Amino acid sequence: MSGRKQPHLLVEPGETADIALVPGDPGRVDRIAEQCDSAETIAENREYKLVNAVYEGRDLTICSTGIGAPSATIAVEELAAVGVETFIRVGTTGALQSDIEIGDMIVASAAAKDEGTTKRYESATIPAVADFDVVSALIDAANRNDETVHVGPIATDDAFYAETDEYVRAWEKAGLLSVEMEAAALFTLARRKGLRAGAICTVDGNLVRGTQKGETDTEELPEKARDNVGRAIELALSAAAGL
Repeated sequence: MSGRKQPHLLVEPGETADIALVPGDPGRVDRIAEQCDSAETIAENREYKLVNAVYEGRDLTICSTGIGAPSATIAVEELAAVGVETFIRVGTTGALQSDIEIGDMIVASAAAKDEGTTKRYESATIPAVADFDVVSALIDAANRNDETVHVGPIATDDAFYAETDEYVRAWEKAGLLSVEMEAAALFTLARRKGLRAGAICTVDGNLVRGTQKGETDTEELPEKARDNVGRAIELALSAAAGL
């Protein structure tokens, strides 16, 4: 554990909890904090906003990671350096199977490494796999709350505007549930450091059906996805409380 202040997150050892919820969007940090019993902002820089909170007696940190694997990797590296041991991504994702609806929730068991960042750490043949305990905690939280989640492998891609029909067809044929932009990096770094990581994501579009987020004039996410992000947050917090 490094004893110095981290250059991007601006935190030091002892200033965070040992578990972190890591959404991409800084605005979602506030939305998660609103569901906690107490919350205090401890740092804010660039795309990174950090809040310490308490949920059902469990201390936790909430930290945004920005968009994509490079900025998410910086967040994981620096959070790990100050003592975070468990990471739960709370994000959004585009479905790759026709029967997955907007607003559905996906718990990722693994992520295809269709991004460039993890290749600087290891071979692309080494799998990016979520931690079993975190996956189980998210599924258990869904069961306790009578929620339905899809569980399985997803894809992580770092070229949002280059997700061609060929890519989508290949991912669909492989049985991947959805595509997003951070999970593979999160899973890879956690495994390499002997830490735990998982992800729960709300579906904001279906690439197989040809729908994407951003197709309304005023909001990034469709209404059903916006509403169900709150449900995913509840499940992530419930899982964190038991880890």
